[in-house]
Amino acid sequence: MLHWSSYNQSLVRRGEILFSYDFLDIWDDDLARMNENKKGKRYKFPDSFILIIGHIRVCLHLPYRQTEGLIKATIGKSIPEDKRPPSYSQTCRRTNKLDIDINRISMDGDNNVVIIAVDSTGIKVTNRGQWMQDKLNVKNKKGYLKIHVVVDIKTKQILALEVTDEKVHDSKL
Repeated sequence: MLHWSSYNQSLVRRGEILFSYDFLDIWDDDLARMNENKKGKRYKFPDSFILIIGHIRVCLHLPYRQTEGLIKATIGKSIPEDKRPPSYSQTCRRTNKLDIDINRISMDGDNNVVIIAVDSTGIKVTNRGQWMQDKLNVKNKKGYLKIHVVVDIKTKQILALEVTDEKVHDSKL
């Protein structure tokens, strides 16, 4: 017998792995540190938030304008009004100023065992003509994109992200 409450919670936890709102907890402290003794216009967004936006943009291979739309649609509604996401031009300027150090996971020896989980989800490519397809009971031939995510279970760090069409199975990556 399936315990629906725990199954539902496991589905909810998938989103927690994919995106964490921890940056909101340190938002004010980061801004205070960044704006301390700053001349000119004060920063409105901490570097931690800009870095998250930059990672989303790179991982999903999105232009800056589409990244702005994605951020506004996904997390823009859940953060306070005075902390709304930056524009695409501000994201571009701030991301390029960050000193980003990319750490790679070392797989040497038995001490660095990494246990991973792979999951994927589909994103519809277009809604164009959707009502006509529903009305005429025509199967959608446009397909959808599939995003495969590889996550380290222990650290909850995203190790790989791959975008494919709907025909590629997780085991084929």
